[in-house]
Amino acid sequence: MTNYNIENIYQGGYSSFKPSYGDVFTGYHVAASSLGATTNPTIANQIVELDKILRQGVVPIEVGAIDPKIFEAIPKQHFKEIKRMAKLTGAKISVHSPLVEPSGIAEGGWSESNRQAVEYQLKDVIAKAHEADSLGNIPVVVHATNIGGTEWKMTPEGKKIEKLTAINQETGQMTAIKEEIKYYPGRESMMELKPDIEKKILRGEIKEMKNEYYQEIPLEKGKIISPEKQITVQNHSEWDNSISQLLFQKERADEILRNNSPQISHFIKEMAEKKMTPEKLKEYLNEDPVQRRAYNHFMNAQTYLEDIEEHLSGLFSKSYKYGSPEQRKFLTEIRSKYQGELDKIHPGDIMAQSEAVQNLMHNLKTPVLAPKVYSRMEDFANEKSATTFGNVAFDAFKKFGEKAPVISIENLYPGFAFSTGEEMNKLILLSKEQFVKNAVKDGLSKSEAEKQADKSIGLTFDVGHLNIHRKHGFTEKDLLKEFQAMAPHIKHLHLTDNFGSYDSHLPPGMGNVPIKQYLEELEKQGFKGRTIVEAGGFIQQFGTSPYVPLLEAFGSPIYQDGVGPYWNQAIGLQQGYFSGHGNMLPGVHYEMFGAGFSNLPFELGGQRGGGGEGNRMSGRGME
Repeated sequence: MTNYNIENIYQGGYSSFKPSYGDVFTGYHVAASSLGATTNPTIANQIVELDKILRQGVVPIEVGAIDPKIFEAIPKQHFKEIKRMAKLTGAKISVHSPLVEPSGIAEGGWSESNRQAVEYQLKDVIAKAHEADSLGNIPVVVHATNIGGTEWKMTPEGKKIEKLTAINQETGQMTAIKEEIKYYPGRESMMELKPDIEKKILRGEIKEMKNEYYQEIPLEKGKIISPEKQITVQNHSEWDNSISQLLFQKERADEILRNNSPQISHFIKEMAEKKMTPEKLKEYLNEDPVQRRAYNHFMNAQTYLEDIEEHLSGLFSKSYKYGSPEQRKFLTEIRSKYQGELDKIHPGDIMAQSEAVQNLMHNLKTPVLAPKVYSRMEDFANEKSATTFGNVAFDAFKKFGEKAPVISIENLYPGFAFSTGEEMNKLILLSKEQFVKNAVKDGLSKSEAEKQADKSIGLTFDVGHLNIHRKHGFTEKDLLKEFQAMAPHIKHLHLTDNFGSYDSHLPPGMGNVPIKQYLEELEKQGFKGRTIVEAGGFIQQFGTSPYVPLLEAFGSPIYQDGVGPYWNQAIGLQQGYFSGHGNMLPGVHYEMFGAGFSNLPFELGGQRGGGGEGNRMSGRGME
């Protein structure tokens, strides 16, 4: 007996009885009315672009321009027209802000004036977004950053920094730092902690270090210096070099004092006690050229000391400014000790003054006090960007109250700062803290301020951006961990697909982004935000709308009431006994000819026409 399956007879399309069919189907069903799209972000005429999307029946639509100059070219009246169009069609509008750097870091470095200028720009974007808002609390998407940042890699030991961007907090200048391998002549420099010891330290199981915890690295292998360690070394080196230069100058000053003080000590003391007037000193020195030279050298040494003290004050200030609370406590003790020594010095006792300066330098020279002048980009930009976001959100709340636009900060991909879940979580929390600080200062209670901060500031989760961590060794499990760190803050969603190497902006279902897992997790958390699909790459490369593939990817119900087949089953609705391989070949080639010859083509003696059109029987190719 012949074995056969149903598809041997009814071949062609997907089964209309199975809702999970289709190569592009993500495995998660979403209604068409919940799937949004973006307008073309490269032109100012957003009304025309909005009309194109509305004609496709899309409900959530994101408008805006990426280039700040193009965004500025959108007339304010257009935002009001966007609001009118949204009301007429039932569309839900969100706005994508132009690309600006919230921290205030520019090509020439960082400055507070740059940050304030960006804050002004974003406040203007918020005001325009409010004009386009027909529902209240319109989401405004702002990139977390547009500057280089930390690149992470996944290793058997866990997540590690592969490359980072460091910034000099004084000058604002940036530099990229990669992992390096170095070879040292000394044995001590080639020692490292044993792997199991390092894990115990991280778990808090070891409190005191011992020699047996270390192992020597073979010279041919070299010692791996992580980017974080390089920043620490750079900070320590600059600090040590600064103090060492002053010590060298101090030795020169002390030498001059030792060589010349004995010759002029008697009238230096008289001058300090105001027993010798400047006129009398001048007369005295004119009479004795040897003592005049000694006095001039002495005064030069004093100038040296004053200059050294001035530079030491600058270093002390730098250490305090960029120091940790522990460092500041240590510096306060050093200051008290130094001041106590100065208070005991008799007027004119320059040797005692020199000794006090010497003690101050030695106390400051310890690496423990080296300020973090060079800082990891995220550590520096976090505070600056959070200030901007918090100020902008609070300004919106003050102006528009309960209907204020929502600042929705978007995560970026590797190569940019704030590309991981932990970094984004910290940025959002600091931004909310800034909002609360402003609100409490303005008269709100802390609890009310925190409630408004949670409402006014959130996160736009771009699934494609996170997926690019794959090329650095991240698995799907690792990506979900990063997502979970951001999940509590997510208010807006950007769906796109890629293969983990580039932000290619394919429609969902065409790459390897674990979209189903993300959406299932968000559903558990009760996510109510808008979902915008970014598929500009597909439009650019294939010149067609991604809307139908999008409906198939999310198995959207074909009928509005949600009953019946899904879009990923649509091809199955066209198949039949005579369908062959769907619509790809002429049906005549697969008909059952029956007992007679009448249905054969003319070329074989039958009466079936169409040979002139080209078929496999005619000897001509398909036309």
